Amino acid sequence: MSVETRRRVRGGIGESVLRPDGIPKVCGTFEYLEDLHADGMLWAATRRADVARGRILRLDVDGALAMPGVYDVITFADIPGRPYQGQIVPDQPVLCDGEIRHWGEAIAVVAADDPETARLAAEAILVDIEELKPITDVEQALEAGEVYRHFPVRRGDPEARGEVAVEGFYEVGTQDQAPLGTEAGLAIPDGAGGVDLWGPSQWTHVDHEQLVACLGLTPDRLRVHISGLGGAFGSREDLTLQTHIALLALRTRRPVKQHYDRTDSFAAHVKRHAARMWYRHEADRDGNLVRVEARMILDGGAYQMTSQAVIANAATFAVGPYRCPNTFVDAYVVRTNHPPAGAMRGFGTNQACFAAESQMDRLAAALGMDPLDLRLRNALAPGDPLATTGQVITEPLPTAEVIRSVAALPLPDDEPGDDPLRLPGGTGLTTPPDRVVRGVGYAVGIKNLAFSEGFDDYAEARVTLTADGAEIHTAAIEVGQGMVTVLIQIARTVLGIENVTVVFDDTSRIGSAGSSSASRQTQMAGGAVQRAAAAAREAALRLAGGDELDDDGVWRDGRLVMTLAELAERGPISEWVRFRHPETEEPDEHGQGRLHADFSVAAHRAVVDVDPELGLVRVVRIDIAQDVGRVLNPVQLRGQIEGGIAQGMGWAIMEELVFRDDGTVANPTFTDYLLPTILDMPPVEAVLIEEPGTWGPFGAKGMAELPTVSVTPAVVAAIRDATGKALSRVPVRPEDIVFG
Repeated sequence: MSVETRRRVRGGIGESVLRPDGIPKVCGTFEYLEDLHADGMLWAATRRADVARGRILRLDVDGALAMPGVYDVITFADIPGRPYQGQIVPDQPVLCDGEIRHWGEAIAVVAADDPETARLAAEAILVDIEELKPITDVEQALEAGEVYRHFPVRRGDPEARGEVAVEGFYEVGTQDQAPLGTEAGLAIPDGAGGVDLWGPSQWTHVDHEQLVACLGLTPDRLRVHISGLGGAFGSREDLTLQTHIALLALRTRRPVKQHYDRTDSFAAHVKRHAARMWYRHEADRDGNLVRVEARMILDGGAYQMTSQAVIANAATFAVGPYRCPNTFVDAYVVRTNHPPAGAMRGFGTNQACFAAESQMDRLAAALGMDPLDLRLRNALAPGDPLATTGQVITEPLPTAEVIRSVAALPLPDDEPGDDPLRLPGGTGLTTPPDRVVRGVGYAVGIKNLAFSEGFDDYAEARVTLTADGAEIHTAAIEVGQGMVTVLIQIARTVLGIENVTVVFDDTSRIGSAGSSSASRQTQMAGGAVQRAAAAAREAALRLAGGDELDDDGVWRDGRLVMTLAELAERGPISEWVRFRHPETEEPDEHGQGRLHADFSVAAHRAVVDVDPELGLVRVVRIDIAQDVGRVLNPVQLRGQIEGGIAQGMGWAIMEELVFRDDGTVANPTFTDYLLPTILDMPPVEAVLIEEPGTWGPFGAKGMAELPTVSVTPAVVAAIRDATGKALSRVPVRPEDIVFG
């Protein structure tokens, strides 16, 4: 089937097309989940645990049920089907099963006339708890055998040694995705024993699979719909409130809505895995990597969620985008009594990148080499095997080019203190401008694209020609990343039709498009749309006997032979495609194999000003060069780069969920969980490297996670350059700079 572009259409690929949801979002008329409403709906509220580990001795809901306006209260005993959920391993109780395993665990859920009554009723539930000592240390969890997955890597000669060696211990804290829109949802019973659900999701079909099991329904009795989300970044991959409101709707026979406050949100969704890592790099005198050893322990929290896949990513990218013939890694993800960890932008590569890039800087210093020269000497390229799995790189991978491109960008020409408003700490009583020091740091990251380890990864799409244009039918979820725009651009380019709309179908109307995660939807949903559009175009030309298609209809030899309306009258032209990426495989016992479908690389340079006396940091500038395959929408791509940089920069210097010694969370609100704002964001210069891949639409690669991966170590490297401090932990705290 041909998918070549036959004529130029306005708003096709390569243009910075306006988003169809852009104006409604700017004007405040876009309907997010929290805006949903149904006549006669009840409101839900959750009673949560305030300890990290304990045993419930008594749970009394009678007081809540007796309150005026309260319709129902559900607990673990009320789950009609499988009482545990989880997209890989169903080990998380839908509601606490009697043993509290983390702070914030949901114990009971109330349905009432209004949000305030529901909240008061949830507080009125009596819970007597025998508090138990939590496991909060990953080494303790490993020693106790609380291991979700051990991923070993054994590649090369165990006896091989380099002439120069460096070792380091590294630690990263827990980061929250912190989407501005908290979790919300609406469940509406259909009156026939089924229910329609609108909830926070990145993958409606995997939610549907879990929900029918927990609710005890047949698949046809549940329809999961796609709704407007205010960000995701991995936090919507796992179920939170969906099962609760669907069950309450079925029991009360009334629509039920819930909208989490910020503390509920912090408690309910997964986090980025905190990690503790030891590394040893060995090289010859010329700087060629000879051997890398690593021991990585990630904190998976109380339930498995997607931790098994995250640790595989951390292990397989433990060396970064570099050649190394001998690699030995032991990567573990362990169970603790912290809230569950799971997917977050970068998915395990961030933790590995911070440690590996810190090691490359240490090794360069030990060799007396320029850090960029060391990276260029070892840069991974097509034809090379991945250092850990041995998988040969077959797709374009311009590692050396992204390094050279970011290094070639001019550095800022101002000096620390030129503008008092831009000093670390602002214009307050801080260190005098002449004491502020500037540093520059580099880091390089690599990220896999789409699902790995032999997963049957596919996306379905249907393209239908109508009297007015074309419709794309998909279950791919728009989480704010602009996928809806890219799908339209792909269809326009293939069809030659400008009037294209996207219809987001529920789980009863179309098959899965997979998750809006893993940097996959541009390639996967986009690939399905490209092929479905090509099939629809060919069907139209064949039916009308033409040689060209546009918004007017089918043309032959420059003459219109059939309008779109006439085509539609002849019968629907609707083409369905299920698209799969190149096959991957599960690792062998040594972590070897073709685990990943594709890769992308990026290099960051960070410039920082540091107040060494108070430990304050201002990020002056961040530059990036990134491998993107083919640019489909320039402004959206750059927006994703800037947003990713903000998250990675936040993790470097401010974002951390803080746990007390007893395992409870100390800062579950935006009052104390610090996020970068527009005032913290520096200027960003991006160089886009276009080397088209072989299976994404028009050569495009997924790119939205990678900007987050290597910016964190670049910022920390710049702080090290300014201060001379070792700085082996993120986020970097002021006391680390002052006393480290």
